[in-house]
Amino acid sequence: MDLRFGDSKPTDEEKTAVDDLLGPPPSAWEGADDRTTGDLRWALGGRDARERRDLLLPGLHAVNDRVGWISEGALTYLCRRLTVPPAEAYGVATFYSMFSMRPRPATVVHVCTDIACAAAPGADAFQAEVERRLGPAGEPRDGAVWQPSPCLGLCERAPAALSIRAGHGCPSAAGPGGGVPANGASPNGSSPAPSGPAPGEATYATAVVAPATAEAVEAAARAPEDAPEEPSAALAVPQAGEPGLRLLSRIGVADPESLDEYRANGGYRALRRAFALGPAGVLREVTDSGLVGRGGAAFPTGRKWQATASQPDQPHYVVCNADESEPGTFKDRVLMEGDPFALIESMTIAGYATGAHKGYLYLRGEYPRALRLLTNAITQARARGLLGDDVLGMGYAFDIEIRRGAGAYICGEETALFNSLEGHRGEPRSKPPFPVEKGLFGKPTAANNVETLVNVLSVLELGAEAYAAIGTGKSTGPKLFCVSGNVERPGIYELPFGATLGDLLRLAGATDDLRAVLLGGAAGGFVRGDELDIPLTFEGTREAGTTLGSGVVLALDSSVPLPRILLRIAEFFRDESCGQCVPCRIGTVRQEEALHRIAERVGTSGGAEGSADDIALLREVGEAMRDASICGLGQTAWNAVESAIDRLGAYA
Repeated sequence: MDLRFGDSKPTDEEKTAVDDLLGPPPSAWEGADDRTTGDLRWALGGRDARERRDLLLPGLHAVNDRVGWISEGALTYLCRRLTVPPAEAYGVATFYSMFSMRPRPATVVHVCTDIACAAAPGADAFQAEVERRLGPAGEPRDGAVWQPSPCLGLCERAPAALSIRAGHGCPSAAGPGGGVPANGASPNGSSPAPSGPAPGEATYATAVVAPATAEAVEAAARAPEDAPEEPSAALAVPQAGEPGLRLLSRIGVADPESLDEYRANGGYRALRRAFALGPAGVLREVTDSGLVGRGGAAFPTGRKWQATASQPDQPHYVVCNADESEPGTFKDRVLMEGDPFALIESMTIAGYATGAHKGYLYLRGEYPRALRLLTNAITQARARGLLGDDVLGMGYAFDIEIRRGAGAYICGEETALFNSLEGHRGEPRSKPPFPVEKGLFGKPTAANNVETLVNVLSVLELGAEAYAAIGTGKSTGPKLFCVSGNVERPGIYELPFGATLGDLLRLAGATDDLRAVLLGGAAGGFVRGDELDIPLTFEGTREAGTTLGSGVVLALDSSVPLPRILLRIAEFFRDESCGQCVPCRIGTVRQEEALHRIAERVGTSGGAEGSADDIALLREVGEAMRDASICGLGQTAWNAVESAIDRLGAYA
């Protein structure tokens, strides 16, 4: 282990940010002014701090939130506190796009340039006006800097921007590192978890600007803490208040900040039934319901939970994957912002069924309102005995800790997420072993996304048989779809599996000039605008030669330049590849280069003549990525481009 530290020192502000998270340093080795008896312990190996490696990401957040960037001195101090080799910590800090190791202004404005925002009317003019007002991307001006951003999960209000000002603004009950401590202990129980700041302490301010104008973005860059309040999450649900909804039934009906209103609208009935059934009964209900994962992989949830529960190794963990980063996807954000207590209840049920007493909620770093509302929900649930040492007086202990991501699409892959939580670079692991055997901290882990977990409430409230009667035999239950692009009513729609693409687009008000629909986001595939009879089921989309994926439905009319959308998808995968495996690291770059060459030919000649070699190269590279990449990022990076070429006749 390389523990050579440089001579750089943290500023008082940086040191305070770290100490607020970790507590005062107990030894001179960790940064105390005087030597203590703790230094003898360090001489014998420093075991305590090494077991807190998982606090590296919260520590980086703490400094970044307070100062706006991470200096060498701050990184060195954090490494001393956690006994992490500086080279490894540097690799972690530079892995995430929301961190900077170079000085920058306190205010950073992230302007989405991804597929849904690129398809918005006037997208080019909007970005040009932002550049005119704020200067070129990446160049500081008047105490702020703006940068292009991948999808911010605000697709129903495109175009979108997010302004973050370090060291100013609203209180952060989640702590400077975004962690909501569960019970004062780290995963091994030997050392303190994040303590968080005192109530009311200011850490950072955010402003979500969507739909964005250049004028509003400029105002948010000047003072994000003074920005108007973000619209209610219910505005993202055109069906809000309609009868028959299951997953969206409380959004726009119950106050997302009120536990009493949540309970008055059916909240915690599912948990009480879970306790009545017992863990084995819950596992049986979830298995018999046919519920499968809603994040794209569609793995049977009951099988995953049963496999986790059956492992003799202890402890078990539950992880909620709320790092929703697939371009065009925003359903989990709407659930967390509109019905946060539902996620807390469903995670508790998952823990009870799998024998876990600790849950981690890994939340996307670009979701500040979800962080605030989930923090509030956890705090209220603890205060009312719905989390903690004796949930509902049933003798079952369970608690939840929120950890913030920092801008890495790859962390949506479950094993990359585990590495991120453990304080390492978010790189996927090879399987086997599978997470149900050796997941987070090497222990059995059940990992599910937000929509999957919230479905469990309906399974227990309705019963497995009634739940399975919704949808089709192979795709059971209700499904959420993220509709954006060229439609009159973009937003989240809840439909039973088996509805057609046309049914959904008619609800959303698709234009008559529909050219193509992207299903499943950047990792999904295109279908033609006349293929509206495709059933929205896992088996139906598979038979149609496409994918349901995470539920993205991006409608594009003839006004949207398809080659530009394809190039943006290729740029996205190039940027988001973790670089661990050669097929993905090289293939995503070669894919983007080939599309650039084709785009240049189209721009100069008006056609794609002479592009046959590049298209052949794209196929060869795409097949190599699909066959040899470690994880789903590389395996699906070619899907959208391939479908556009073969199905839409792009570049023909």
